[in-house]
Amino acid sequence: MAEAAALELARIERRFTQAGGALEVLRGASLKLAAGECVALIGPSGAGKSTLLHVAGLLERPDGGEVHLDGAACSRMNDAERTAMRRKYLGFVYQFHHLLPEFTALENIMLPQMIAGTARPAARVRAEELLAMVGLSQRATHRPARLSGGEQQRVAIVRAVANRPQVLLGDEPTGNLDPHTAESVFAELIRLVRTTGLAALIATHNSDIAAKMDRILLLRDGVLESSPSAAAGKA
Repeated sequence: MAEAAALELARIERRFTQAGGALEVLRGASLKLAAGECVALIGPSGAGKSTLLHVAGLLERPDGGEVHLDGAACSRMNDAERTAMRRKYLGFVYQFHHLLPEFTALENIMLPQMIAGTARPAARVRAEELLAMVGLSQRATHRPARLSGGEQQRVAIVRAVANRPQVLLGDEPTGNLDPHTAESVFAELIRLVRTTGLAALIATHNSDIAAKMDRILLLRDGVLESSPSAAAGKA
């Protein structure tokens, strides 16, 4: 039997009610994401990339279609079951780092592990390992305000994988960074994907970054299309 995709979206539909009627954002979007694969999600602003990621991340329920994580259908799960699936299978990285300002870089990575039930000593060891992977061991005791933008985002990325998820979802994770820093942070993200076997779906407007991923998917008119280059994704 073929191994289940880490993430599969099957004919996802999502609409929003407005004064003028229903706004169809997703009209049957489908994808399969394999372990160790890094896929770029491109499309013009307003195409629905964030909505697609929210559905994939079980933060929104689709109006049609199904979300499969590690082969399990998730759309009909109750809120507690969906929360458990997010905790076990998913990691999130956003355009802004969302680190807790009162905690150090190390503590920011320890906290989600401890919330998931990892003992403090083990959470600390894991956090130290992850900081070392992205070259931030010397910044472990620094609070976010003392970190550069690139360092903050590196901490956010390794925090997202601290609980060893199977799928990493990124919504413009380098969008707030200057081009040089964005390239450096993205390189660290890709290295994490390769070394840990994560599956990653990354929304981006950066055509250079998109071109370095395994595949590019273009979200257009509510459906996903394979794209040979990132050029069509520029807003």
